[in-house]
Amino acid sequence: MPAETTTARGDPSSPLLKLHQLGQSYWLDNLTRSMIANGELKQRVDHEGLAGVTSNPAIFHKAFAGSDIYDSEIAGLAAAGKSAGEIYEQLTTEDVRDACDILRGTYEKSLGYDGLVSLEVSPHLARDTEASIEEARRLWRTVDRPNLLIKIPGTRQG
Repeated sequence: MPAETTTARGDPSSPLLKLHQLGQSYWLDNLTRSMIANGELKQRVDHEGLAGVTSNPAIFHKAFAGSDIYDSEIAGLAAAGKSAGEIYEQLTTEDVRDACDILRGTYEKSLGYDGLVSLEVSPHLARDTEASIEEARRLWRTVDRPNLLIKIPGTRQG
């Protein structure tokens, strides 16, 4: 991304901000609800030039297991009869949607080059091309943000 599209306002001596100002985009490979709720994600976008966030099932598993921030929502959804898959999807799509909202300004200022948040199609569909495509479309509609990046596991079929 050209440096003139940056809006990061952090410490000019920050190595991450310098990297961003030189036109290199850096992404965070870790998304948690706590970093959204406590403002850490917004801080990184605004002051360190964070340009994107990746997620995948392993990242979300670590987030769910490593924090109690999800516990009450999981309990409520389970009590409402939701399956483990439905609970997982609701939690992940909420977090990805919120992260997309935080990165939306970066996405717009960079004309879509940066400001993306990824969400992965289930790896269980990796060998089924049509199911992967349909799942990608369904997730796109569910999250409903232009800066969502749907990832499909790379296989011969996909």
